[in-house]
Amino acid sequence: MPDVIPVFPLTAALLLPRGQMPLNIFEPRYLSMIDHALETHRLIGMIQPRFREDGSPVLGANPTEPPLCPVGCAGRVTAFQETPDGRYLITLTGLTRFRIVEELARTTPYRLCRVSVERYRADFEPGAGEEAVDREALTDAFRAYLDANDMDADWESIERASNEALVNALAMMSPYGAPEKQALLEAQNLKMRAETLIAITELHLARMSDDGASLQ
Repeated sequence: MPDVIPVFPLTAALLLPRGQMPLNIFEPRYLSMIDHALETHRLIGMIQPRFREDGSPVLGANPTEPPLCPVGCAGRVTAFQETPDGRYLITLTGLTRFRIVEELARTTPYRLCRVSVERYRADFEPGAGEEAVDREALTDAFRAYLDANDMDADWESIERASNEALVNALAMMSPYGAPEKQALLEAQNLKMRAETLIAITELHLARMSDDGASLQ
């Protein structure tokens, strides 16, 4: 894991270790970032722009480069396709969370940060802590969310998924906003991430019940 990586700020986007995130890259600065990653370590740091308590963005002096949240997740480019119109379609596979040490002055069009992964060493261990996950409570909350929104799921695939894969996939696919996604990212371990996801889902279901509106 290098000390310095390019970062891609994207609101409400959540990448977790061993999760997969498809991205459609079209801005010139991020096309340049992908070129750099492919020529070097193939790593990109996914991170959210900083937000207020209500989820609204914090605006910095430069509107195109907002302040960043302190924690993100590094992903490795594991699939790459160039389209005829010059876009890149890539897949990032999550490697480890990181904490920003400092953002570097640079000459590149994309942002570079010095990062530390010291407190996230367990992220490199597949399945770490998954035996502590309350799988039944998690699937019950997921089922309640689907029922409330008249949706269905591939329950055979869910049954086959490991606890780690299930928790992280549900967290990454969840329709929640920036504060909730950051809370899921920063949860100390897999058990706490599952508990956080259950709590967020139950809160949204309660709000939906109060106002009679469907979650979007």
